[in-house]
Amino acid sequence: MSENDRRDRIRTAWEAAWDRGEVDALDDLLGPAYRRIGATGPGQDATEFKASIIATRSAFPDLVTTIDEIVVDGDRAAVRWHSEGSHEQSFLGVPATKRQVSVSGATFAHFDGDRIAEEFVTWDPRSLLTALGIIAVGQDH
Repeated sequence: MSENDRRDRIRTAWEAAWDRGEVDALDDLLGPAYRRIGATGPGQDATEFKASIIATRSAFPDLVTTIDEIVVDGDRAAVRWHSEGSHEQSFLGVPATKRQVSVSGATFAHFDGDRIAEEFVTWDPRSLLTALGIIAVGQDH
């Protein structure tokens, strides 16, 4: 699979899943033993990841995730992204604030053949909590 094919497959699946809630579009991109690893917790398999997208889109129904850049080098890919949406339903126990939020991050993926085997995701959840009015800048320690 070429680097351009990998880049196109990432963009297509992300737009379907994150922007339209069509999480089954990830089935052709994520491998059978897929793991999504973040800063906390044991990580997610594909089913848990898809459920988290559905929960996020439920809370932020107008969510738009923009891919700012995709860099592919062999079997590795880096995706820089940002998301914006209005907090219309409860999210992670936080009642709807009706606030517009914006967060950004990066995802680093490793392909095994033509599918992603694992991803490492980094973003600053404090920016989301600040945008929701849960914490104020300087009160996050």
